[in-house]
Amino acid sequence: MTNKQHIIDRFVSYVKIDTQSDPNSTTTPSTEKQWVLARKLAEELREMGMSEVDINQNAYVMATLPANVAHQVPVIGFISHFDTSPDFSGTNVNPQIIEDYDGGDIVLNKEKNIILSPEYFEDLAQYKGQTIITTDGTTLLGADDKAGITEIMTAMQYLLDNPDIPHGKIRICFTPDEEIGRGAHKFDVEKFGAEWAYTMDGSQIGELEFENFHAAQAIVKVQGKSVHPGYAKDKMVNSMYIAQDFINSLPRLETPEHTKDRQGFFHLSSIKGDVEQTQLEYIIRDHEKDHFEARKGMMLDLKKEICKQYGSECIEIELKDQYSNMREKIEPVMHIVEIAEEAMQAVNVEPFIKPIRGGTDGAQLSYMGLPCPNIFAGGHNFHGKYEYIPVESMQKAAEVIVKIAELTSKRYL
Repeated sequence: MTNKQHIIDRFVSYVKIDTQSDPNSTTTPSTEKQWVLARKLAEELREMGMSEVDINQNAYVMATLPANVAHQVPVIGFISHFDTSPDFSGTNVNPQIIEDYDGGDIVLNKEKNIILSPEYFEDLAQYKGQTIITTDGTTLLGADDKAGITEIMTAMQYLLDNPDIPHGKIRICFTPDEEIGRGAHKFDVEKFGAEWAYTMDGSQIGELEFENFHAAQAIVKVQGKSVHPGYAKDKMVNSMYIAQDFINSLPRLETPEHTKDRQGFFHLSSIKGDVEQTQLEYIIRDHEKDHFEARKGMMLDLKKEICKQYGSECIEIELKDQYSNMREKIEPVMHIVEIAEEAMQAVNVEPFIKPIRGGTDGAQLSYMGLPCPNIFAGGHNFHGKYEYIPVESMQKAAEVIVKIAELTSKRYL
């Protein structure tokens, strides 16, 4: 259905634009460079013939594909983000294209001996014979989520070029700052005007997700007393040792590197300190609400226990909920998941329904009144130099979008 070279050219043109977001910025978008791709996308949408193309003051790009059927069909939407992770360089992305992948090691950077190997990244082996796009070993690739953008753009172009495919009104939106958790913060759900939508932001081919973690951030501040070490007996209180006690008292096997599937975790993401004060930053994740609340309670109970041991209020904890499991909002409208599942099967993609071990704009949007399951975009190993994507997966994702539009129209005949 979709032209492979057109998808490659479009995707490469997007990933070469640096769009890293910045969690320390207070603006939206968080970086000026995100505007470059936002404006490019708006212009491309106008050129292809999309209607109601709009880019607002915060770089949210929206557009409409008008219905081509006379009967009433719910307005549906497709959403992807154009920022890339602030955790790994997205500057001077230089994609490598491997045609007819032979199933062996891929040398990303010979000089630095950086190798993408199926012995370590087992999923790679399933794409033997396909066209793989990789990094050059020095940056991330940006398939998260420029693959999703590529797929939505490709699908809209295909529907415009093939008006015999029936569909209702379709809305699309490309957003900034998803990677720093703000992609939905200034999303205008009312203006978007869809009854439901899909984020094209999953990983490997076939993924279909309608639940995610409950998420919170915990900032743990440990207060000590700094005294000259030569005269410190019974006077110095080393905050780093107290922090160590706190860290070691949490369940050691309930961390990201020891959990999978529906298992939750505590993740120590940052530690900074000296004798006087140490700060720990944690993220807390769990799919089950009661387990999630128990994890937060465990931290607070641990604080009381350690403070009692040291005889002072030596620990403060700031807990902040970040997002919730969207399953609660999707289950009442499960037909939207069923349509996506049927669309995948119709284009010979085996649906792989699983919970997201992370967050998604779709979770926040679902709680804002826009139910929003997540569909695969096709990439692997996001946010690092081993990121790659099979072109055939992007082709299939575009086909799924087209089929969802068609099946939705037929469902409401």
